[in-house]
This record gives sequence, structure tokens and C-alpha cells, in this order.
Amino acid sequence: MEKYDVLVIGSGSGMSIADAALNRGKKVAVVESGPLGGTCLNRGCIPSKNVIYPADVINIIREAGKLGIKAKIEDIDFGYIMERSRRSIGEDVGHMEEAVKHVENITMYREVGEFVSDYTMKVGDETFSGENVFIVSGARPFIPPIKGIEETGYITSQTVWDLTERQESLIIVGGGFVAVEFAHFFSSVGTEVTVLSRSPRLIKQGEPEVSELLEKTMRRSMNVHTDVEAIEARIEGGKKVVRARNRSMELVDDFEAEEIMLAAGRRSNADLLKPERTGVEVDGRGYIVVNEYLETSKPRIWAFGDAIGKHMFKHVANYETGIAWNNFIGTQKVAVDYSAVPYAVFSNPQIASVGMTEEEARKKGHDILLGHYEYRNTAKGIAMGVEEGFVKVIVEDKSLKILGGHIIGPYAPIMMQEIINAMNTEDGTVASIQRSMYIHPATPEVVQRAFFGLHKHEGHDH
Repeated sequence: MEKYDVLVIGSGSGMSIADAALNRGKKVAVVESGPLGGTCLNRGCIPSKNVIYPADVINIIREAGKLGIKAKIEDIDFGYIMERSRRSIGEDVGHMEEAVKHVENITMYREVGEFVSDYTMKVGDETFSGENVFIVSGARPFIPPIKGIEETGYITSQTVWDLTERQESLIIVGGGFVAVEFAHFFSSVGTEVTVLSRSPRLIKQGEPEVSELLEKTMRRSMNVHTDVEAIEARIEGGKKVVRARNRSMELVDDFEAEEIMLAAGRRSNADLLKPERTGVEVDGRGYIVVNEYLETSKPRIWAFGDAIGKHMFKHVANYETGIAWNNFIGTQKVAVDYSAVPYAVFSNPQIASVGMTEEEARKKGHDILLGHYEYRNTAKGIAMGVEEGFVKVIVEDKSLKILGGHIIGPYAPIMMQEIINAMNTEDGTVASIQRSMYIHPATPEVVQRAFFGLHKHEGHDH
């Protein structure tokens, strides 16, 4: 039986572990059943941005009239947009596949593997062991228990990339990041979109004010139904029909479209690995349990990324990679710090967030100050014709430490970075933002002004 110094399961952020181990002269095995690069590169953040940016351009053209520009879109080539994304990803994956062939001391196992005993895995007909194991196996789309959904057929964020023709109409089941981003894309290219969100509000983990504005804006270009649960699917008259129940009023309604997209969350891939056979504990949702050092219940086995279900973003997995590697080779262990985890939603309007919401800060007992400023109250916001959109910040009263920031509006992910950076300064306070000289007029002024207007507030009635 082959023995390796380091066994990595998953070729997303896990490849960084493999590279680091190879650089230290270690014998490495990587188990990956899909294309190299993991979810982000092949089926997630990168291909989705490849198609969402054209959607953004479409909306800029459509809204140009309010600036006195008469512009017309003659045609939207859906097939080309999708092919451009596939080609770009294919080239990147091809380069990775070719590069791996020329690396010594690494063995690639290209099927789903499962543990058979302590530190020992079987892939196909081959059995091998790793002295040290890193589980970075990711997650896959969660398929909700909708009666008849398998017979009716559906697409997910994993299979949508196979589309070559635009759907005339689409029902999206879900109200989170994936659901609202694809709703933006498909509605922009001309598909009639219906969103069915089980949660009472879209992006439920965000600020209520952000969710309200997002829903208000989305309703202008698509049908949005919140607090409804899809319970049954069928084909009728050549169309796909989803029956949904209003969770608060118990009313049932039918929605029909050419296609159904399930974007109702993610589930761990850990069940495919049988981690319990090597003594690794999983939680009730199937995610691998780790401590603050990303150690599992089994010595010399670490896990991170979507496999642990903490913060399922590529940038978090990249951060966790460094922590896990340090705790493998370092003399002093380092704990993860999730206090300033950011995320962005490339919807229309764009959303970005970092740290705590107002409600979370109050629940944790913080005495807080709030700051709020709207784009339209800045010179650049007026120039751009931004009628809605704002920045909201949460700051600890006495220390002036930044606890959270939330933006909805143009360039939200870009502007959020300065709040993230300020939270990662030595003291994490508002000082670096308040004392900085901001270019005028420029969009980031809306962030600075939110921090200049800090005030006490007893909370919102949400």
C-alpha cells in the first residue's frame, strides 16, 4: 500500500496545501473527482462573474436614459456569453492539468475516494494512506425535498453552465447569494424570472434594510415571492410547474416556467468520504467538525473550506489554508479569526458586508454607535444618478472599534474593502478612515461620511 506524507482531498484551496508540502520535499497525494480548481473556478464564483458582468453592462445601457443618453441594445448573444465563460475556465483548468503532470512527488487520484480505516483511503481499486490529512472536499448544491422534482427536471449552479440557449422563463427556488445573482443574470438577458424564497427575506443573513432594498429593486424586473416553500413539481402543457405554499398564510399557488433552477443552499461533500471510518466527527448537517485550529476530532487531520460549513466563500477558504498549514508545520498554533469575514453579492444592486449586523452586535452585548449615509447625498452619487443605495456601519461606542459594515449600491464590493482593511488594522477602529484624505468627488466618500455620522440608536423595528 502506497504511503504519503500529506494527503489532500479536494483541489480547490487544497492545492495550496499540496504546493506548500511539495516545496518542503514531502510526498503528496491529491484526491479530486472533478476538474482541478474546485467549485470556485469551475462552477462557482469565477464563471458566475463571467456571465454577471455582461448583465451589469446590459443594465448600464438600459438605464443610460436617466443621464440623457439614448442607447439601444440590438441583440444579446446568450450562447456567446456562456461559451466565453466556458472557454475561459477551460483554459485555466487545462493549464493546471498540464502543470500537474510535470510535478514530481505528487500523485493525483481522479475519482471519489472514501476512507476505509484510520488515515487510509480507497479510490477505485487503489488503497493508500496519508500520515497527515487535509480534508478540503467542498460542498454541492442542496436539493430540497420537493415532490416530483427529479421527474420534472431542474438545473443547479453546477449544471447551469451547460446551457447554450436562453430560457424564456425560469423559476429560481432560493433566496440566497446564488439565487439572487442568477436572477439578476437571467432577467438581464431577457428571461422572465420568478424567485421563490423560503426565507421571509432575501439574503437573510444580511441587514434587514439591505434585504428590503434588494427585494424592492428586484421586483421591478422579475417576480419575487418570499416566505414561500416549494412543495411539488410537475410537467403540465409542456411547461414545468412548481407548487409553493405560503409559510405564514398556508396559501398554495402554482408557478410555471420553461425551466426550474434549484438554488436553495449547499450540502457538504463529507458524506461521500465516509470520514467516520478514520475517526473524524461530522455535525448534524454533515459538515466536518473542527476546533479553532481547524483540527478535526482525529489527530493529524485538518479540515477547512466549504467542508466545514463555517463561511462558505473562496476568500475564507484561502485564509483558512494559511491557518491550517501553519498549524501543521508551525511550533505555535494559530486560531481562526472570523470577526471580519466579508462577502459580496453581485446582484443588481450590488451588496457587500463584513462583520456583524446591528442585531448581532446588540445580541452580543455591545454598546454601539451606528452610521448611515446614502449615495445620493454625495456629489459622485448625484453625478451617477444613484437614487437608492447606502452604507451602514456598526461601531463599538467606547473603543470606536468597527464591528460591521454593510453596503448596497454601485461598486459595493470595491468600497467595502476599505472597511475590511480598517477592521484589520492594529486597533481595528474608525481612526484610519476618519483621518484619511478622501478624493472628492469620488464614490468612497459615502463610506467616510457614514463613519463621520456615528450616533446612538435604539434599534430598528424589523
